[in-house]
Amino acid sequence: MNATRTLRSAAIAALPALAAVHAAPVISTFGPLRNRLMPRLSGQGRPDHVALTFDDGPDPLSTPHFLRLLTDRRVQATFFLLGSEARRFPGLVAEIAAAGHEIGIHGWAHRPLLLRGPRATLDDFTRARDLVADLTGRQPRLFRPPYGVMSTAAHVAARRLGLTPVLWTCWGEDWTARATPESVHRTVTADLAGGGTILLHDSDCTSAPGAWRSALGALPRILDTCEERGYSVGPLHDHGWRPAGSAPAGTPLTPASSAVP
Repeated sequence: MNATRTLRSAAIAALPALAAVHAAPVISTFGPLRNRLMPRLSGQGRPDHVALTFDDGPDPLSTPHFLRLLTDRRVQATFFLLGSEARRFPGLVAEIAAAGHEIGIHGWAHRPLLLRGPRATLDDFTRARDLVADLTGRQPRLFRPPYGVMSTAAHVAARRLGLTPVLWTCWGEDWTARATPESVHRTVTADLAGGGTILLHDSDCTSAPGAWRSALGALPRILDTCEERGYSVGPLHDHGWRPAGSAPAGTPLTPASSAVP
């Protein structure tokens, strides 16, 4: 009986330490620190290129507008799709892929990873990855966590599944009801630099209703600003990174400029 009580007490005492280990990667949520100390996680690539990325789709009410605009501007991007939405709109997933855009996963459900254990995290990633692979015929290699918050379990699951986590260097804060095309453009370009990764949202399924319109309205000006500053715009695949297929599954992608021979 005493041994049982001792083991139980030890387990209880260990809980705070385990929770701290699980939550340790949350430090990467702080953008300035992440951009300076974690360039690969921030999505930093070659200095003459900017990666354009979208989260939370696909959404038949909004995503087609972004696809048409990108086609008109001859720009391709990376779409981080929610598995739950991809299951609802498989034809739109195929349309994104057919247009030549890169597809990563945003998990199955848009829920904080800090609230999930290792098994639930792995199951969520696996479900989203396998669905996107079935719908597009290509295994996704990129992953972005909901809310941009990683956990230790998320890093372990991503590595196991051959997924590279990628966050961003600048965003538009386009998910709020008060966002406007002008505010989104101003917020993105304030932190825009060569080699950076832009985060916008092509869906409002986790945002204020209609918030996607602010991102859509800002996108032409954002593309114009990139052109004026001499940056080409494209998906993360063209960001100067080694293609995922050239490395073993689970190996982090490395910017070509800093790749180890």
